[in-house]
Amino acid sequence: MLRDTLTHFDAARRRDNPEMERLAAHTPDWPAFDRFADTWTTRIALGGVWTLVYLLWAPSPWWLLALPVHWLMGPIHGAIVNWAGHKYGYVNHGDTDDHSRNTLPVDLLLLGELYQNHHHHAPTRLNFAHRWFELDPAYWIIRLLG
Repeated sequence: MLRDTLTHFDAARRRDNPEMERLAAHTPDWPAFDRFADTWTTRIALGGVWTLVYLLWAPSPWWLLALPVHWLMGPIHGAIVNWAGHKYGYVNHGDTDDHSRNTLPVDLLLLGELYQNHHHHAPTRLNFAHRWFELDPAYWIIRLLG
């Protein structure tokens, strides 16, 4: 499953996916920034920046124990969403060509990211909560900030 996710991500990055072409019409194309951001050097440098922020502003040395959380937050979040969101939960839309599922109550902890079945059914919809008992916290945060 992770190999499929990587394949789709690479196709989106190369923009040789019909759906991505439609979405890309509304997004800027910054090839120089993409090349810069998609390197291990940049990733390690950003980890170094987080370390520097902690060293300069952490109120006590115990806060340094939180550094691994910042370093690994993105990969762990992605693994949870792409693994659990296709393995556990319920299906509202059977018309998707994958095994995506909606996972409550874990979804509330991830701010709506585990409504994978809704996301695959309507990927451009801002609110991924489709049923009366579902709540997409990220949608309400966006509405509040917008």
